[in-house]
Amino acid sequence: MTVLLGLPGLRSSRPGADQQRRLADAYGRVAADLRLSLTDRCNLRCTYCMPAEGLDWMDRSELLDDDEIVRLVRIGTERLGITTVRLTGGEPLLRRGLEGLVARLAALEPSPVLALTTNGIGLAGRAEALRAAGLNRINVSLDTLNPDTFAELTRRRRHADVLAGIRAARAAGLDPVKINAVLMRGVNDHEAPDMLRWALDEGVQLRFIEQMPLDAQHGWRRADMVTAAETLARLRTAFSLVVDPAHAAARGSAPAELFRVVGTDRTVGVIASVTQPFCGSCDRVRLTADGQIRTCLFAREESDLRLLLRGGADDATIADAWVTAVAGKQPGHGIDDPSFLQPDRPMSAIGG
Repeated sequence: MTVLLGLPGLRSSRPGADQQRRLADAYGRVAADLRLSLTDRCNLRCTYCMPAEGLDWMDRSELLDDDEIVRLVRIGTERLGITTVRLTGGEPLLRRGLEGLVARLAALEPSPVLALTTNGIGLAGRAEALRAAGLNRINVSLDTLNPDTFAELTRRRRHADVLAGIRAARAAGLDPVKINAVLMRGVNDHEAPDMLRWALDEGVQLRFIEQMPLDAQHGWRRADMVTAAETLARLRTAFSLVVDPAHAAARGSAPAELFRVVGTDRTVGVIASVTQPFCGSCDRVRLTADGQIRTCLFAREESDLRLLLRGGADDATIADAWVTAVAGKQPGHGIDDPSFLQPDRPMSAIGG
């Protein structure tokens, strides 16, 4: 469901001290982290995300163009307290002119921290340019160390390309490079200790994420999900892990619970999105590639900022609409509620 927000009245678009707002909801949470999707297209066909034949992609005319993206991010940073912008997809490396867009976002005042979540394909040849453009951090999705398992999961034989991208990101100075891994029962769940050993050797930070109900096929079942507790139990067959008090104290709204690997100064993260949801500390808001505000991955309503942009709205009106959208954020994702329904959009169309 899309909520159509009012078209503009006559208001000044120049920000002043009295116009500084916060993206606050009724539960005391304040959104400062924008997850910005650049495209719904992807060059993989991961089994837990979409069918083998892919999906019907949005028409390019529906997507926000670079000027529209920069304007919305400027409104967010100038007026609404956005401090971090994570570029997502689909696969954001498929966005034409990505380096130029990153440079424009990095040049904003105040300048947000810029992060990117990618599958890593094509990253090997672009990591250095993205870092030079102003990218600060990067997350790469990798679920397996086995090329055959990778091909089974993604329906593409691009495992070596992902590994090359990870190494290029480290060489470019994008530190830390975080690796997002989803374990699936009977497919790759046995790899957890090997993946941590690899991450320690590679100098990257590994984070295991519980599989969430965001697949286009709506085939997710909780009973099939490898829980965070199971993941930790598997890791502890090979490693001693302890909660680091300093990490715990500094966690804040971060989704990953970090465990220090005994005998090292390195950590491994576990994101228990389903079994131990962290909705109460969530500080994220999402903007889809076609300009819709979503207050949660699992939201079933969206608020249309693209309509305002293309209808001539001034900055103040757009900021007001954004504030109104976030004010209606629900207390949690509700996966455990018997009435829970997956969002109509799959993950590739929402943005990670």
